[in-house]
Amino acid sequence: MPINRRQTLGLGLSTLAALGITTILPRTAFGQQPEGDLYPSDAGNFFIHPISHASLVIETPSGVIHVDPVGGAELYSSLPPPDLILITHEHGDHFDLPTLEALVVDGTEIIANPAVFAMLPEALASNAREMANGDSDSFGDIAIEAIPAYNTTEDRLQYHPQGRDNGYILTIGGKRVYIAGDTEDIPEMRALEDISVAFVPMNLPFTMTEEQAASGVAAFLPTYVYPYHYRDSDIDLFEQLLMEEIGGGTEVVRGEWY
Repeated sequence: MPINRRQTLGLGLSTLAALGITTILPRTAFGQQPEGDLYPSDAGNFFIHPISHASLVIETPSGVIHVDPVGGAELYSSLPPPDLILITHEHGDHFDLPTLEALVVDGTEIIANPAVFAMLPEALASNAREMANGDSDSFGDIAIEAIPAYNTTEDRLQYHPQGRDNGYILTIGGKRVYIAGDTEDIPEMRALEDISVAFVPMNLPFTMTEEQAASGVAAFLPTYVYPYHYRDSDIDLFEQLLMEEIGGGTEVVRGEWY
């Protein structure tokens, strides 16, 4: 029987193999696809769609998650509407009310850091909840952890003060996905364990240099890392520095953010 991409989200690899479907392979088996990068998990497959800058969409067996959606609803017109929206912090390249209001449909949940939660109009706040650094929550079968995101370099402290903003870890069928938000290579990042997919920013003056990002990623060794929120940073340099530090084991995935 024909099975489309959305239907495969809830199927395990053994089931797909039994059905004769051979295109559902681990991320390392193919490049980035228009329909999204596919990753297998114990709960089924999930797809990652880089959108722009720091915005992304993850299609999971539990529902569709939009992260920091900005830039207008037309950027998301080819994708399903969000069941959950995650917001890391209040800056305009991460939190945009017109985009949120255009994307939200009946039943869409929002999780935001406390500062953004306090800014939501009543219509959005009625189906939203806040998570502070260290909090845990869930969405369907997905566990969600709020991870600190902040600056540590003296001349950058005003951008992301400690304790205000979130990164998030999503556990999807045993696979841990780390969305760093805007941060430097803080101790909380460097101490992470068992991360399958990571989204890590680098651009000055707001987040990290290529050297900081490579050092931070080398400390926690995700299986895959997407540089995002990088603007004019040198991704070739980041990858070179990372490989010099670890010699392999983490694959750099280049999404079409710009």
